[in-house]
Amino acid sequence: VQLQASGGGLVQAGGSLRLSCAASGRTFSRQTVGWFRQAPGKEREFVAAIWRGGNTYYTDSVKGRFTISGDNAKSLVYLQMNSLRPEDTAVYYCATDPNIILSSVRMFRSYKYWGQGTQVTVSS
Repeated sequence: VQLQASGGGLVQAGGSLRLSCAASGRTFSRQTVGWFRQAPGKEREFVAAIWRGGNTYYTDSVKGRFTISGDNAKSLVYLQMNSLRPEDTAVYYCATDPNIILSSVRMFRSYKYWGQGTQVTVSS
């Protein structure tokens, strides 16, 4: 499985971006996909996940601002990011693993397949 994340960029605080995660070699149908981010000098942290194409999960700091969704026909998973803040600045990664269990969706070490990351920079 190869993943490619895209859609990052530079945006002012309060703005929006939509990230996309594309899969090749496998569809996202009923797969769990997670978005993580890593800021300089910090550990990679969980942002959001869509569990087997259904339920969604978010870290508290993005609830109400970010939305994860999937387009199974296109093998794409999106992360719509609204009301962006400077502290959202990071490299964003998408990840998937066909064997992940629900209790592990927030743990980056539980994912086997990763995209290359896309930079999101939010200016104040």
